[in-house]
Amino acid sequence: MQNYNVEMLGIRVNYLESSSISSLASCLSKFMNEKTIVICIGTDKCIGDCLGPLVGTFLTKNSFPYPVIGTLERPAHAINLDYILKDIKMKYKDHFIIAIDACLGYDNCIGDIQVKSGPVHPGKGVGKTLPHVGDISIVGVVDTIDNSDLFSIKNIRLNFIMNMADIISQGLLQAVKK
Repeated sequence: MQNYNVEMLGIRVNYLESSSISSLASCLSKFMNEKTIVICIGTDKCIGDCLGPLVGTFLTKNSFPYPVIGTLERPAHAINLDYILKDIKMKYKDHFIIAIDACLGYDNCIGDIQVKSGPVHPGKGVGKTLPHVGDISIVGVVDTIDNSDLFSIKNIRLNFIMNMADIISQGLLQAVKK
């Protein structure tokens, strides 16, 4: 891992805010260099969990200049995450990892995109224990967590997830240009 000051990192924007892309780009620009790798976690088998793979796909299609792992075609998910992380340690030694994942949160936070220092905790919202991933994390709140049924994800619209993924990917692409 490179030496970056990530202790004070932390922003939250709603994907509908007109300044969301520029806010994300400003926050992320200091982490963009040839030692950056982006891991987009999730699966295309569940609309609520495809935020990461959609971001990865959008970045790849827009010629993001740094390695991107996790797309709709080749997702990074619960079944292969251990293998992917071992592969990254071999191929991308000392790279700075930006991890992207969907998450569950409070009702009034749906649509929020949060960038924070530290890793994502994939599967936590649905009771899974998976390896933590990333030096910094970008999470999108896609639904509420219902304490009475932790394994229930409501009917999430694909259009909502695609729009949120578009904002995150545009923020990353603009961060490279800064």
